[in-house]
Order: sequence, then C-alpha cells, then structure tokens
Amino acid sequence: MLGPGVWSSVRQGLSRSLSRNVGGKAPGKGKKVDISGIYAPVTTPFTATAEVDYGKLEENLHKLGTFPFRGFVVQGSTGEFPFLTSSERLEVVSRVRQAMPKNKLLIAGSGCESTQATVEMTVSMAQVGADAAMVVTPYYYRGRMSSAALIHHYTKVADFSPIPVVLYSVPANTGLDLPVDTVVTLSQHPNIAGIKDSSGDVTRIGLMVHKTKRQDFQVLAGSAGFLLASYAMGAVGGVCALANVLGAQVCQLERLCLTGQWEDAQKLQHRLIEPNTAVTRRFGIPGVKKTMDWFGYHGGPCRAPLQDLSPAEEEALRVDFTSNGWL
Repeated sequence: MLGPGVWSSVRQGLSRSLSRNVGGKAPGKGKKVDISGIYAPVTTPFTATAEVDYGKLEENLHKLGTFPFRGFVVQGSTGEFPFLTSSERLEVVSRVRQAMPKNKLLIAGSGCESTQATVEMTVSMAQVGADAAMVVTPYYYRGRMSSAALIHHYTKVADFSPIPVVLYSVPANTGLDLPVDTVVTLSQHPNIAGIKDSSGDVTRIGLMVHKTKRQDFQVLAGSAGFLLASYAMGAVGGVCALANVLGAQVCQLERLCLTGQWEDAQKLQHRLIEPNTAVTRRFGIPGVKKTMDWFGYHGGPCRAPLQDLSPAEEEALRVDFTSNGWL
C-alpha cells in the first residue's frame, strides 16, 4: 500500500484536478498500449485454511506461461478479488509479476468502490509491477452510478494512474453496465486503452468498436463463449476464464479468427460454448477450479462464502467437457 505521505499528495492532486475534462492530457502519457491478444484471468489458489497459496499460484503461472497468451489478468473476477484484503491483492500481483514470462503483459484488477480507493490501489498495482490496470465499475450504489458519475470516476483514476487503464464491465456480477456512450466519451482519454466487456452482447461490442474507431481504443471480449463473434465485430482479443484449462484451444480459436479461417473457427467455437458456460455463468469460480484440478493445475477450494461444487454439479460439469471431447 502507499505510505501516508504518498497518498496525501495523491489526494491533494485529486482535489486540485476536479475541474479537469475527460480529454485532458494526462502527465507523461504517450501512445496507448496495445492490449490485443488472449489473456488468462488467473485464479487465486488457497490452502485448506483459506490462506493464499503463493507456491501453487507460481506453479500455475509456470504452466500457463507455456501458452501463446498475450498476458495475464490478475485480481479480476476469476481471481476472487472481492474476497482478498488490499495487501493480499498487491502481494498476488507482485508474485505473478515475478513468476510470469517477462515478455507478457500483466493487467491487474484495481477497482474499488470509491474513486479515492481505486486511485490508491491503481498506483499501488503499478508499483508492484502491473503493466496496465483493469478497473471494474463501482456498483454498490448502482442506482446513483449515472453516466456522469462513471465518467468522473474513470477520468480521475486515469488522470492519476501511472499505467494505462482498461475499463471493465461485468454486469452479471455488478448488475451495472457501462453505457456505450459513456465508453465512447472515456475512450477519448489519453490513458484509457480499452475495455473488457463481459456482457455477452455482441451488438454492443460491435457498436463500441464502431463508435470508438477514431480513437486509440481497443475492445476485449470477456469470455471465450462469444470470442469468434467478438472478433467478427472488431474486438482485438479476449480475457477468457476457460483459458485456465483449455489455453491451447482458446489461442487456436484466436489464430483461426485472425487468419480468416472462419469455418474451422466456427467448429471450434461451437465445442467451447458449453464448457465455457459451465465455468462462467453456470458454476463460476468453483467450476473453473474443479476443471483446473482435472487438467493438472492447482485449482483447489474457493474462499468462503463460495462453496465447492456438489457431486451432482461436478458430474454436470464433467459432462459439459466430455461431451465436447475435452476430457
């Protein structure tokens, strides 16, 4: 975490900047980073006593590092970030930075509920090695999260972030969508590089690509289940929970799309839909971790209140993988 003196200066700067516009040039920011490619959103392994198991985290990274991912997303939804303390979130990112290949990008989830806390966490994530920050929408007071409130929030975070910012819209978890017009406005900020959109609404993805085409702004699909459709609509990559177990296949789907082999891409996409749904909307993080155990990674338990799968759920999960030829 930032020391009291450092955070005091950040707050003073934040107060002085209240009148700055979205398009205001952020200090020291040049061309935005290219975030195109496939990212595995890293899970957080826990011990039997619910402590973060850093050893198993590093072992998973060494295995995942053999796939042609563009990089890793750490402390996103798949990493159970709401259940970790601030110090744990930073330590996880630091350990991942040390364990992952140096040529891959590290995008760290830094979103908090308040703008002040998000600025602090984003600066701290940069200090422990993140290349970019992924900032989820603040949602607890979702009824007051108007476009104006969200624009103000993301603008202040991007103004003070020493690394590029990636917007993160995941309405299945937050109950809040980033409106397309809000995304378009934020795309003009020199330190906002793109968005990870997990809505599954391909028309929305296409509209964001279309309306931001004059900006240096990129769209990432938030799931492997609609990756082909997202590429067809102009997305440049994806952050896919399924990549934690079928990394080679998700990267293959990317290659097929990028080389215009749409028929083969369609066949592969069809075989990934049910397993992807199983480890996202149907069974969530417990499903991801159970399949990781099957595929030779360290999945293990989630942190409470998330519970392990029941025997019936585990069997249903297995069927979704075996029926598509993956187990």
